[in-house]
Amino acid sequence: MEQFLEFFDSMPTWQRGAWVLICLLFCWILEGNFPLFTFNYRKWKHAGVNFVFLSTTLIINTLFGLATVGVFEWTSRKQVGLIYLIDLPVWVELLICILLFELVAQYFIHFLLHKYKWMWKFHMVHHSDTHLDATSGTRHHPGDFAMRELFALIVVVVTGAPPAYYFFYRILTVFFTYFTHANIYLPVWLDKPLSYIFITPNAHKFHHHYKRPWTDSNFGNMFSIWDRLFGTFVYDDPKKIRYGLDVLDDNTDENIGFQFKIPFNKSIKTDY
Repeated sequence: MEQFLEFFDSMPTWQRGAWVLICLLFCWILEGNFPLFTFNYRKWKHAGVNFVFLSTTLIINTLFGLATVGVFEWTSRKQVGLIYLIDLPVWVELLICILLFELVAQYFIHFLLHKYKWMWKFHMVHHSDTHLDATSGTRHHPGDFAMRELFALIVVVVTGAPPAYYFFYRILTVFFTYFTHANIYLPVWLDKPLSYIFITPNAHKFHHHYKRPWTDSNFGNMFSIWDRLFGTFVYDDPKKIRYGLDVLDDNTDENIGFQFKIPFNKSIKTDY
C-alpha cells in the first residue's frame, strides 16, 4: 500500500495533466457512442467556452497548490491532524481522509453554494450550461472554485493528510467530475445499483435540472452516502431533466463575458 501511495506522492505534473486528458477523451468516446440526450449544438464551441473556465481553474489550482505544500510541511512538522491522533492501517487512514474530503470539500461546500445567495451567484455559472457534457465539469467561476479549494485546504489541516492521500483523492475527483457530467446513457439496471454508493451519471444529472427542488440534490462528487445520510439524494427518470436555470436566458450560456459577470449582476433574481 505504501508503494502504491508513493506513486501519487511523486507523480509529476505532466502525468496529472495526462490523466485529465485521458479521462476527458474516455468520456467523449462514451458520449459519442452512448448519449443520454441528442444535442443540437456545436460541441467544440461549447467545449471552448468551458475550457476558458478550465484555464482559470488551473491558475487557481496552481496558487492553492503552492499554499497546500506549505500546509503539508506544517502539519507534518507539528504533527497536526486526525491521523496523528490515531494509529490505524494506512488503507483505513486513506479511506477516512477521502470520506472527509468528500464530505467537507465536496458535499458541504456544494451545499453552501446553493444555500447562500452570494455564493449561489458564483455557482450559477456552473448550472447555466444548457448542454451538459464531460467538459461541463470544468465550468466553474473562479470565485466558485476558490471557495472549493479553500475547503479542501481546511480538510488537509483537520486530517493531517500527507500529500499522497491528497493527490490520490484529487485523481479520483478528476475521473468522477468528467464521468458524472458526461452526456452518457447508463441503463437503470446498472446506474441505479451503483448510485447506492457512488454519484453516477444519471444521479448527477438531476442536480443540473433547471429548477428546484432537483437542483438542490445530489451534492456529492464521488459518493452518494452523504446525500443519502442528509436526505438530499433523489433518483428518477433522467429523460425528464432540462438543463440550464429558470432565471437565465438559455442563449447566455456561451456568452463568456456575461457568465463571468453573473455574480455581480444585480438584475439576476434568485430564490436563494
